[in-house]
Amino acid sequence: MLHVDLDQFIAAVEVLRRPELAGRPVIVGGRGDPAERAVVSTASYEARAYGVGSGMPLRIAARKVPDAVILPVDQEAYLEASEKVMAVLRSQAGATVQVLGWDEAFVGIESTDPEAWARQLQQAVLAETRLHCSIGIGDTLVRAKVATGFGKPAGIFRLTKGNWLDVMGDRPTIDLWGVGTKVSQRLASLGIKSVAALAAVDPNDLVPEFGPKMGPWYAQLGRGDGARVVDDTPWVARGHSRETTFQHDLTDAAEIDDAVRELAARVLEDVAAEGRPVVGLTLKVRYAPFSTTTFGRKIPATPDPAVVLATALDLVSKIEPGRPVRLLGLRAEMTMPEDSRKGHTPTRSGW
Repeated sequence: MLHVDLDQFIAAVEVLRRPELAGRPVIVGGRGDPAERAVVSTASYEARAYGVGSGMPLRIAARKVPDAVILPVDQEAYLEASEKVMAVLRSQAGATVQVLGWDEAFVGIESTDPEAWARQLQQAVLAETRLHCSIGIGDTLVRAKVATGFGKPAGIFRLTKGNWLDVMGDRPTIDLWGVGTKVSQRLASLGIKSVAALAAVDPNDLVPEFGPKMGPWYAQLGRGDGARVVDDTPWVARGHSRETTFQHDLTDAAEIDDAVRELAARVLEDVAAEGRPVVGLTLKVRYAPFSTTTFGRKIPATPDPAVVLATALDLVSKIEPGRPVRLLGLRAEMTMPEDSRKGHTPTRSGW
């Protein structure tokens, strides 16, 4: 199986539209104005050389690279480019494609020479879209995904059971797909700091810290084990979310209510297109300067926008009065299609 990852995708799309930007540090984020509150969506390799990365406040990125070209996010352009790439992947004879996002996908193949197959795929993507991609080859999805990082940019790398620990053993656990900062810190508190140490642990020893499901799963990640089949079943969203970073902190209760009403309206538009009832809401609050918390609530499955809005506004009451709010987000969880086989019957009534 292959993991195809488009190199500096968003920045590359922008350079295709503006060839004069080739070779220059390009940063994409927000509305392209570092004076506003926004974060970096992506940066070209030239900008990354200065330490700019995704999620960094745009104003800090601008300070790191004063001569960078800073552009606004254009989601429609990226979606269009992504669809062209995925069409190329699906056009390959015998390929099974599992889309992971705008810029990456798993491709299942049968080949005695996967490197040659991967090179041909890179050439096809480049010829049709003028975009470069890196490809990881693996005998599990985890190994293919991790392998891609060793192939960047525009390269190919293979990770299998045979060379997994040789390549990954001495690396910190945070280098694994699915292990973030907090999990790596929790593993370190148990004395597990390297991939090799995680691979060697008894899965049952992780249960007290991570639970009966996640504990064994993290041990499995350490070995690079996992799924060995690319699943092309269309992805179904479990929920929809929207968030807004305010240019000026909100402190007035009425302003916060209005902001949540607007977020709820946008989320409900997305949910309406799915035709599935809402079963839970989560309100995300980022206080100034940068402290984030969430408030959630499960609700009986409902297609009624009024119930969803009332629940969202009820969650607002949990926000600390008078504390400056710089970001609000709202996420609605929906019933999944398989829930209808468990006694729930999704309906479009009320949408």
